Amino acid sequence: MTNYKKITVIGASGGSGRKTIEALLTQGHQVTAVSRSASKVFGKDVRSIDGSALDKQVLREAIKGQDAVIVTLGISENPIRVRTLGPASTPLNIRSEGTRAVIEVMKELGVKRLLVQTTFGSGPSKNKLGLVDGLFFSLLLKPQIVDTEKQDEIVRASGLDWTITQPVHLKEDAFEEGRVVADFASKVQRMGISRKLVGSYTAIAINDEATIGKTIALSTAAI
Repeated sequence: MTNYKKITVIGASGGSGRKTIEALLTQGHQVTAVSRSASKVFGKDVRSIDGSALDKQVLREAIKGQDAVIVTLGISENPIRVRTLGPASTPLNIRSEGTRAVIEVMKELGVKRLLVQTTFGSGPSKNKLGLVDGLFFSLLLKPQIVDTEKQDEIVRASGLDWTITQPVHLKEDAFEEGRVVADFASKVQRMGISRKLVGSYTAIAINDEATIGKTIALSTAAI
């Protein structure tokens, strides 16, 4: 295990970002949060930087002097609205272009450790979905999945010490949690996992050298 203490989370105000930051703080990390509303979301225990993941100056301020970066970018708007009208406030390519900008700044500043949360059903797991989920992805989420595929390619070509996590259906914390199943071969058990469990796993994986260069499917099993 490594000992990265200073961690920047990009896309911090979303559900996964918040739970990741909660877990990092519990483990004693020094956390920098980046989102357009970070200062309104996080308290004094978090260094908050307001701005877009597409703004390299914002990213330089957030990543300089850090040990590692976690990316939890996504679009939190209603997927039906996004599919029919496009996103209201977040660029449709935020995952790929935001991650590209993060990687370019990390290289510029000499920061090597990167963990990116994507979604199960993209990259190496894109042919692992069941019929219903496959239809949902192709009909309703297609533009977002196309962007996630680009994000996946960008991370793999980065030359950094990267890890990709791929949670199955994200649930709120009231969801029956069970235990995390982290699989390097895109195998899953229950098709649901709480954001809290994903955040807890992410906070551990960032310091686990065995996850470098791996894509990890995250699901749950009964305790």
